[in-house]
Order: sequence, then structure tokens, then C-alpha cells
Amino acid sequence: MSNKVEAIHLLEDKLKNLLSNYEFLKNENELLLQNNTKLHYQLKEQLQFLEAQKKQYDLLKIAKTINGSSENTRDTKLKINALIREIDKCIIQIQE
Repeated sequence: MSNKVEAIHLLEDKLKNLLSNYEFLKNENELLLQNNTKLHYQLKEQLQFLEAQKKQYDLLKIAKTINGSSENTRDTKLKINALIREIDKCIIQIQE
């Protein structure tokens, strides 16, 4: 009879230990998910900032070329021609 009681107590102790571990892991998982979400948000912000900086850099490059610098004149002309073609396509679509 005492053997059964000891087995029950041992089982209860193991269940308590499992529940304790479960709660700990559940809380840790929630913290990790929150951290993951925060990091995704920061990454998204950094990518947007990088994209804005690239656009600003391109505009500065074009402005420098238009300003009389002989560097990158070919790139600027190509960019302007691409923009003109894009505008022409938009005008054609509007007229249709």
C-alpha cells in the first residue's frame, strides 16, 4: 500500500515539475515572440530609412551632375531619359 502512495506522490511531484517547466517555457516563449516582433519592426524601419537614403543619394548625384560636374553625366542622362519614357507611357495610358 505504501508503494502505491509513494508512486502517487512521485507522480504528483513530476506533474508539478512539468507544470512549472511548462509555465516557465510559456512565459519565455511569449517574451521571445515579443522580441521577435520588435526586431521585425526595427528591421522594417531600417529598410525604409535605407531606401530613403538611397533615393536621396541618387537625387544628390543627379543634382551634382546637372550642376556642372562632368562625373556621372552619362548616368544622369540615362536616368532622365528613363523618366521621360515613363512619363510618355503614362500619357499614352491616359489618352487611351
